[in-house]
Amino acid sequence: MTQPKEQRPSASPMDASAWDERYRATGLLWGAGPNQFLVDEITQASAGRALDVACGEGRNAIWLAEQGWLVTGVDFSPVALTKARALAAERGVEVEWVEAELTTWDPPTGFDLVVVLYLQLPRDLRRPVLGRMAACVAPGGTLLVVAHDRSNLTEGYGGPQDPAVLFGPEDVVEDIGDRLRVVRADRVRRTVATSEGEVDAIDLLVRARREK
Repeated sequence: MTQPKEQRPSASPMDASAWDERYRATGLLWGAGPNQFLVDEITQASAGRALDVACGEGRNAIWLAEQGWLVTGVDFSPVALTKARALAAERGVEVEWVEAELTTWDPPTGFDLVVVLYLQLPRDLRRPVLGRMAACVAPGGTLLVVAHDRSNLTEGYGGPQDPAVLFGPEDVVEDIGDRLRVVRADRVRRTVATSEGEVDAIDLLVRARREK
């Protein structure tokens, strides 16, 4: 699968103003299409309420809305959310956009799907965030976490170069604890198109489910 280069934090992961500048400096950073892992893992699921965590410019939230999901997208960058609203209007879908700092935001509960894509935080911040996101999954619902894997730093392409914000699937499993049943926890490869040809990036993917 060929994907745009996922490069969430080159700015500090917790610096909203730096992310505002990054979003303001260009068009859509990762294009308008959804993340392929989201498509692969969720296409067969029945639509319900979905939460897109760290939604950025909204490409994944908007795709979910187009599949019939009732979607909430949350991010701390007002510039990104402005672009997300414009893209949603262009595509003719409605999404609830929430501006919030994820390390302190207390999400509502009852989501049938919670998606956390490329939220690269150090362990002391990541663990409570993922714990809260797991807690807001409804019975029968799914949590999907995809991020740059720690092995990507030496074996893959792109992504953050700070090892403090890189982790592995086993860390996500530990972060969510016994709140959910883990269905899949893998390292996966993603083909990235570059000016010098295609290269592989290494991501982690964890899909977990709350029993009914």
